[in-house]
Amino acid sequence: MRWVGVAVLCLFALGACSSDEPKPEPRKEGKQFHPPVEILERYDTDHDGTVTRAEMEAGLKSEFEAADKNHDGRLDADETRAVNEARWAQGLSTTSTIFDWNHDGYVDFTEFANTARSLFDDLDRNGDGKLTPDELHPGKKAPEKKLPPLVRPHG
Repeated sequence: MRWVGVAVLCLFALGACSSDEPKPEPRKEGKQFHPPVEILERYDTDHDGTVTRAEMEAGLKSEFEAADKNHDGRLDADETRAVNEARWAQGLSTTSTIFDWNHDGYVDFTEFANTARSLFDDLDRNGDGKLTPDELHPGKKAPEKKLPPLVRPHG
């Protein structure tokens, strides 16, 4: 008899937990996560899977020159805003805002390149000026190369 009372109490407790309110809609997928190394991987111009400091610097210089519309070697407030708005519009989790860190009224190349250079230095653990696939993606096993099938002699 005692067990029946406990069972009835449990049923009432479960009933109190239910609700006639509509269930919340499942969360919509947010923007896809992009690992920070994607900032650097875009500079792998020869597509060999390794990003060299020279490739990164050349890519940064090209991006800076494209952003410097008046070709004065620095980005004024309008040029900086345009770069940031273009980056934000992409909506990537790797978006890095450029900023006039020293408050001198413009963004110079050093300020522009700061994020990529800092990330490169953090990942280049052996200091050789190259980010290999192992440094870019530690713990990720490189795909195995497929060997051609063996040809057996007839006979």
